[in-house]
Amino acid sequence: MVMTAPCVLLSLARTLASQTPCGSSLRALHKGLMSLRRMSSRRQMDHLQRTAAQSRHTALYPAHVCGITDESDTVKRLRLAVHPDFSFKAGQWVDLFIPGLETVGGFSMCSSPGLMQREGVIELAVKYTQHPPARWLHTQCTTGSQVAVRAGGDFFFDPAPSDPALDLLLLGGGVGINPLYSILLHTADLLRTNRANISTAHICHSAKNTQELLFKSSIVDMHEEFSSTISCEFHVTQQGGDVEPRLQPYTSRGRITAEHLQAHVHPQSTLCYLCGPPLMIQALSSSLKELGLPEERIHFEKWW
Repeated sequence: MVMTAPCVLLSLARTLASQTPCGSSLRALHKGLMSLRRMSSRRQMDHLQRTAAQSRHTALYPAHVCGITDESDTVKRLRLAVHPDFSFKAGQWVDLFIPGLETVGGFSMCSSPGLMQREGVIELAVKYTQHPPARWLHTQCTTGSQVAVRAGGDFFFDPAPSDPALDLLLLGGGVGINPLYSILLHTADLLRTNRANISTAHICHSAKNTQELLFKSSIVDMHEEFSSTISCEFHVTQQGGDVEPRLQPYTSRGRITAEHLQAHVHPQSTLCYLCGPPLMIQALSSSLKELGLPEERIHFEKWW
């Protein structure tokens, strides 16, 4: 069933489609979108400006919010029912168009393509900030709220069954875990159906404390389901008390270091996806290269 979006969003979808013929360059579209007001720093720049050079779908699809839960004290998890023609690859983000807001949101999906195919929904985990889209999602969004979405991004994991065997390494900091969790969920789907040649998959997530370790229970569940393939490791940098018993075997205090990564880096087979604060990306990218991992096997979100 196709959901109905507000007229303003349908009008915008028609405008975007008419301005961008199928198969043509998106430069004209990007140029127009970049006319939105500039912010004082790159971190505060509009999502469309930050991602102007990345690929994205041309079609804009209506969606509605069908579920909202608290993932942590500062992060809300939203389920969006999407149009049947919407598609994405694990690790990608959405342009989120909100009625009445000039600013377009950009949020990585934290669900798998398989969930969308099975249930027609995608999920976002959004941390509260004063950025208008994030603030709206935390303070005004309700079940039934209408939005529009478009998938994009060059940071994704989409292996073919014929690809050589690989060792997957996922390194995330804070809410940077979102696209990596999508990739891990997709990996689990692929393992269940023998649709990819994945030798190992190791996910390493760093946050201030265990409360801010998003999806931790589900990650441990996947490790227990695929104990010979999927492994996990959590790092907490400002943990005040004891770590809950179930997480203790997988949790270390302090940041992710080269020593933690060494056992999981195999220069010929490891493929690493990295998402987190800029300083973390810079430090871990350097460590991975020092461990012999070629630069072309290190992927990270350049707009983070």
